[in-house]
Amino acid sequence: MHVPRPSKETEELFRSVVPEAPGVQVKPMFGNLCAFVNGNMFAGLFGDQLGVRLPDADVRARLLGIEGTGPYGPRARGMVAYVALPEAWKDDPDRLREWIGVALEQVGRMPPKVKKPRKSTAK
Repeated sequence: MHVPRPSKETEELFRSVVPEAPGVQVKPMFGNLCAFVNGNMFAGLFGDQLGVRLPDADVRARLLGIEGTGPYGPRARGMVAYVALPEAWKDDPDRLREWIGVALEQVGRMPPKVKKPRKSTAK
């Protein structure tokens, strides 16, 4: 599967709209950038597409009712609780911040992700 890479402009925009808040980290993942809170992803890039995770189905449906939104991530493996934000919103960082904030608030209520121990390869 080909994973698209974001442009430098999209990476800069993403970093500028992800809030600096307790527990929030921006990290690379599969050649893209993702934002995590307490180990759980709440926003990310897939190429130049910006998406947010909305565990609340009603809020997700409300966002999907806005023109230009759609599925986020690879076509073959859509990420169910995620929504791609409209391309046009790249010219409206406040709108991006609003929905990233909603995602942060919802995902921030989830239990922290616990890292799984690595399997030992020594025999």
